[in-house]
Amino acid sequence: MEFAHLSVLALFCLTVVVTDASQSAENYWQSVRPNTPMPKALWDLLQPYSGNNLPIKAEEQKQYWTVFFEHDLHPGKKISLGFDKPSDNQPSGVARTWDDKASQPFGARTWGEKARHNSIHHFCGKPSAIGEDKYCATSLESMMDFAISKLGKNIKMVSSSFAQNQDQYIVEEVKKIGEKAVMCHRLNFENVVFYCHEVNATTSYMVPLVASDGTKAKALTICHHDTRGMNPDVLYEVLKVMPGTVPVCHFVGNKAIAWIPNLTTVSESDHPCVI
Repeated sequence: MEFAHLSVLALFCLTVVVTDASQSAENYWQSVRPNTPMPKALWDLLQPYSGNNLPIKAEEQKQYWTVFFEHDLHPGKKISLGFDKPSDNQPSGVARTWDDKASQPFGARTWGEKARHNSIHHFCGKPSAIGEDKYCATSLESMMDFAISKLGKNIKMVSSSFAQNQDQYIVEEVKKIGEKAVMCHRLNFENVVFYCHEVNATTSYMVPLVASDGTKAKALTICHHDTRGMNPDVLYEVLKVMPGTVPVCHFVGNKAIAWIPNLTTVSESDHPCVI
């Protein structure tokens, strides 16, 4: 498979000294979208980091992942991103996050200090989960090539916009934006690496939120109808269910984007980007 071969090559390419990756991304963007500014959400994710300034800060970890049942995704629902580990007596069915020892439902961990001590192979070289097709992209061009290979050329980009220092929200609206998506998560390395994957049987939503002080946010939300590939320990800890039983949804944090088919109308404030 072509992208499987490219994933292996990408592991070696990371050892090459990075030139001006940001300028290269800007040049590529202008080649496919001439006279159109790159969306800020995408530009921010393409910046290299150094030293202790890793892309995903500790305070942003609460955005990854708040997990809930699909029938709980409705206007008026109270959702906490969770600064603290939930108590053992918290009832099931409530949107929750889990502690740092647990792993995400699909694929590799995309944040946290542990990323420093793991190789790229730890995230990108392991087999895909059931229903998942993954690819690690080291540039905007390779990321978009993977998305186009799965969704076609008529795609757009969407992302979350969680407010800083807010963890309690009420759902204002639920906007369905697609049945297929390619998610690309910025991995927590100094160099630019994205963990991209398409997961079978998903529905994507953009969910406007409001905090108790009136602060507005928007949560990119993915609902999985085929959960066989999810981590059974995580699902049972959080929702008391097992993989392959019921649809499960989760928010996606600010340090990730989704490419979706350009079949629906999304407002400019939802960060669209039609290719």
